[in-house]
Amino acid sequence: MPIDPAVHVIDDDKAVRRSIAFLLSANGLPVRIYESGRNFLDLLEPDVAGCALCDVRMPGMDGIELLREVRRRDIALPFVVMTGHADVAMAVQAMKAGALDFIEKPFEDQALIALLREGMERGQAEGQRTRRRAALEERLGRLTPRERQVLELVAAGKQNKIIAHELGISPRTVEVHRANLIEKVEAKSTSDLIAIVLERSQT
Repeated sequence: MPIDPAVHVIDDDKAVRRSIAFLLSANGLPVRIYESGRNFLDLLEPDVAGCALCDVRMPGMDGIELLREVRRRDIALPFVVMTGHADVAMAVQAMKAGALDFIEKPFEDQALIALLREGMERGQAEGQRTRRRAALEERLGRLTPRERQVLELVAAGKQNKIIAHELGISPRTVEVHRANLIEKVEAKSTSDLIAIVLERSQT
């Protein structure tokens, strides 16, 4: 069951955390706060939802190191990084590391809210893709090695006779494998099966 989405605020300054949490709550955004990057990682779940707002400069682990560690764990949580006016180089590094965007302090409240709403939308879309991908991988895991071979050739657009020739089996056997593939992958048709495989290759 997916975790409820929230804005995950990571900042070592308690006053900043409380101020941002109050602002977000007042604007209808669910929020969770963390005192450090390490604190966030200690509580991080693989299916975390929402987006993150973190300060770029924090003791122990800065915002860029945190972002890189989250990406290393293959978690696609959108990150918005807060920077000081003179932190242009850090902002560039954050974008290269995969941040959704950065915002300079002091920032306008509504500019931050708009950016975080975008982050929440991105996070929701990415979460849906991740769940679809996991469900597809589970279905593909049901296939036998031979069915996987047939699937690859079907996805390449090859006809039954050609598949039969390449695999050294009869066209009738290929038809049986196709029917099994459609059932196991829960596709509606051969064209739907191909579309599912193509979607997987693009994610």
